[in-house]
Amino acid sequence: MQKTRYAAAAVAAVAALTLSACGGGDSAESEGGESGSAETVRIGIKFDQPGLGYDEGGSYSGFDVDVAKYVANELGYTEKQIEFVEAPSANRENLLSNSQVDMIFATYSITDTRKETVDFAGPYFVAGQDLLVPTDSDIAGPEDLEGKNLCSVTGSTSAQKIKDQYPGVQLVEQPGYAECVTAMGGGQIDAVTTDDIILAGLAAQESNAGKFKVVGNTFSEENYGVGLPKGSDMCEDINAAITKMIDDGAWEEAITSNTEGADYTFNAELNPPTPAPCA
Repeated sequence: MQKTRYAAAAVAAVAALTLSACGGGDSAESEGGESGSAETVRIGIKFDQPGLGYDEGGSYSGFDVDVAKYVANELGYTEKQIEFVEAPSANRENLLSNSQVDMIFATYSITDTRKETVDFAGPYFVAGQDLLVPTDSDIAGPEDLEGKNLCSVTGSTSAQKIKDQYPGVQLVEQPGYAECVTAMGGGQIDAVTTDDIILAGLAAQESNAGKFKVVGNTFSEENYGVGLPKGSDMCEDINAAITKMIDDGAWEEAITSNTEGADYTFNAELNPPTPAPCA
């Protein structure tokens, strides 16, 4: 049975990743797993990205969260057995290397450099750099930003990439993308840039509904993967769970529900993705 296989996979993951020891009757063991299955699985997510990974006072929402819950369930864990851990971009490799989390779903782009220290399953989404603009803006792509004010987060490679190719762009940096959107709402900037689905999540916030649109002209590819500790044996089972989520419609439903009101459509040429073979 598929459920039994995933429960067994969760047990194997415990041995490999030294998850929290179990024993409680509410653990995966009570669902048919073998003796020694973990009581919880620790999953790293963003806490500050609306529409992707967002902490609403101990309740977590977003597309990354929905994919994480689906995958965890396929591995034999109930939602109550998931422990979400904040995984800021700069800390993701350390969280995995130090066994502070068992997997990460946090807009974590798969790159060769990162593969040197961590493993990846997926991708579960292919994002692309795009622009968020006011709904009445005539900006259709980076070529229209000449003389315009473009906002991104301090130190972001997204804004610098445009600045390097279009020197006439006036780059404005803010501590976070939410601050960029606030500045755009006040008329101080003309566009915000980062991955399209991050922009869609910001635009979908109730306070922003109807005010902004994602241009829909992506000019990069970012393969969001599931970060795993180096040497993990969970990749194949996670890929199977991602494929099942795509096939049964839950994947597209998760995107739609988390970007509702953002005037956003994912790039159908790149999505849904096909998880890559595990190394």
